[in-house]
Amino acid sequence: MQQSRIYKEGEEQAGLYKDIFDVAADGLIVNDLESGLVVMANPAACAMHGYTHAEFIGLALIACIHSDSQFVFSESIQVFQPDGVFDIQTLDVCRDGSTFYAVWRGTAYTYQGRPCLLNVVRDVSKRMQIEQLLGRRVEVRTHEQATLLEISHTLASTLELQPELILDQLRKIIEFTHGGLFALEGSSLVTLAMRGTQYLEQLGSVHIHLKDSETLVALFNKHQPIRIADVWSDVPPAQFLRSLLSDEAAVLLDGMQSWMWVPLAVKGRIIGGVGVAHEMRNYFTVHHADLALSVANQAAITMINAELYGHAQELAVLEERQRLARNLHDAVNQSLFSAGLIAEVLPRLWDRDQLEARHSLEDLRRLTRGAMAEMRALLAELRPSTLTDSSLNDLLRLLGNAFSGRTNVPLTVTIDGEFSLPAEVQIAFYRVCQEALSNIAKHAKATQVEVCLIQVEDVIEMCIQDNGQGFDTQQTFSGHYGLGMMQERAEGAGAQLSIVSQPGQGTKLTIRCAISSNKESI
Repeated sequence: MQQSRIYKEGEEQAGLYKDIFDVAADGLIVNDLESGLVVMANPAACAMHGYTHAEFIGLALIACIHSDSQFVFSESIQVFQPDGVFDIQTLDVCRDGSTFYAVWRGTAYTYQGRPCLLNVVRDVSKRMQIEQLLGRRVEVRTHEQATLLEISHTLASTLELQPELILDQLRKIIEFTHGGLFALEGSSLVTLAMRGTQYLEQLGSVHIHLKDSETLVALFNKHQPIRIADVWSDVPPAQFLRSLLSDEAAVLLDGMQSWMWVPLAVKGRIIGGVGVAHEMRNYFTVHHADLALSVANQAAITMINAELYGHAQELAVLEERQRLARNLHDAVNQSLFSAGLIAEVLPRLWDRDQLEARHSLEDLRRLTRGAMAEMRALLAELRPSTLTDSSLNDLLRLLGNAFSGRTNVPLTVTIDGEFSLPAEVQIAFYRVCQEALSNIAKHAKATQVEVCLIQVEDVIEMCIQDNGQGFDTQQTFSGHYGLGMMQERAEGAGAQLSIVSQPGQGTKLTIRCAISSNKESI
């Protein structure tokens, strides 16, 4: 009786295990380790691989594994230890040839007295697809961020506005069919560059008149992009766009379906916008808008920098003109005025005192010679290439003649050798000498000036010395504009500048620079 009850309970327990085996969602497969054949399988394993139960039992297990995974699968079974766990991810193949990714996890199992492997098989294709999708998204986002950084560096590296560059950089992360960069000029948007067809790119500037301030406010859109899924629809934004891009600007919509407008603004100041179109309907996404706004913000800063750079260049040109005008007035004009006075009185002076007239002739010669030297120096200023095409020897003598003619102070130029210097070094030496002589003429009250240029081995040195009133370098140098400029010019050319001066004992300025043999020379 007891034995019968135990037997019955065993049958019930076996039935319970069989029910669990059959209803498990994961595939359960028992294979013979020696023959490699399937000896047991649940319905989930059979359905997973596309076989009936009868077809699956007795099937070689390796037939369920795709050829790309068979080698690794076979090797893993061969090295499997009975006290270990069989764990591997494979590409499985179904009876109809379709495939799916699976994870196999097996343990040793004795079935009907033979060593077997009990495998739990789980279809992980959806998980793999999600992981691959996430991987692709991460890859795309990483590429976008790297491209945005590259665009930022590219646009920030130029001070001159290159409208085509801005559109080309935008196209690296957002593919568009037609595109235009617009600047706000008065009450009109004017195209600075266009991309698309050859006709579009060669078309001149297109002007879009803005009827009123409300139109501009609508385009600014609180500094947010505007996306239009279908430019030919009857929705208000599409109608507004078609009314705006009329006449010559309509070419931007020719054959297009989608449109995106991104305003260009800096600190609330509207400076223009970028408009891009695509031939596909509903092409531009919210993500496209975010990317475009990032590029547009950088482009707006680039346009402002280019504008400021242009103003700075105009100011620099104006300042240079004013400096040349001052030089003409302070030097050449005064010399010629003095020469004119001497020329007027010279005939009467000759009749009265020929010896004094000869002295006046010498003064006239000195003044005209100095005026000519000053004019040659000013011409060199107008043609910067002269400062590198001429030898430093000639340039220093030119400055010396101009100084003597202007001040009537004797100046000696001593040059030991012929020099072929790198352009930046020669210009620095010339400018330092020019500024030094200008300071001497204005402040030193000197009666003798010497300029000496020598080269010792690979070091070139220029000394400018006067016997004037001197100054206290500790109190004056840091705040003296001319001396500060000389220091900057010397440092810019890799040279060292030193000044030795004391009140009442004159001034000696020295600039020296090591000339490497592999440095580019003029």
